[in-house]
Amino acid sequence: MAREEFDHPTNPYHYALHCLGGKWKMTILHEIYTHGSIHFNQTLKVLPLSEKVLSQQLKELICDGLVRRIVRSDTFPPSTEYELTEEAEELIPALDILYIWSIRQMDAKKIPIDADAFAVHKSEKYLEALGDIMKANGFYLGQSRSAKR
Repeated sequence: MAREEFDHPTNPYHYALHCLGGKWKMTILHEIYTHGSIHFNQTLKVLPLSEKVLSQQLKELICDGLVRRIVRSDTFPPSTEYELTEEAEELIPALDILYIWSIRQMDAKKIPIDADAFAVHKSEKYLEALGDIMKANGFYLGQSRSAKR
């Protein structure tokens, strides 16, 4: 999505889409929320995206005030971490609701659900909200479908 200036009246849904639009932004925010912070290279090993895409998505999240980049110069070599801002922390419950809604819609419409969708969302709130779908699809908390074979 093109970066834009917000110096004119803007539809709130368009602003939300501006901040969260991007194939990986919500996943990156969840990854940071889950682990407290992320390191660029470690995230590349975990998520199936390119260095260019991760870099661009992080830059946009930083620009929109959802992620902060922290350089730790007290280590050698210096390390860079990415953490959620307070604004992003406020957004997490809404992302949870959207995620649960999405899984329920996919299940109802018989859209195949990526096994990792359950493996990375391990907290009790997801088990409570989606346990019936997990069980019906043979997913187990902390285990991907491929791991069962």
